[in-house]
Amino acid sequence: MKIVQLLSGLDVAISNQEKQFAEKFNQVKVDSLSEQDKWTAQNLVRKGVYSISKNNVLLKKINENT
Repeated sequence: MKIVQLLSGLDVAISNQEKQFAEKFNQVKVDSLSEQDKWTAQNLVRKGVYSISKNNVLLKKINENT
């Protein structure tokens, strides 16, 4: 891997379902999600696409285009 690639950011492979979730929500309360959306959100948190704030709100960390 070249330094230029590291500086430009890393690509994250996500499923179609995860992509739809990321397009739909920039930030959302975890309690308002359905059970299926909670599983999707959990996977996206593990991949580093979202983070969880102290008041249980999912916040998108990565721009969709990167």
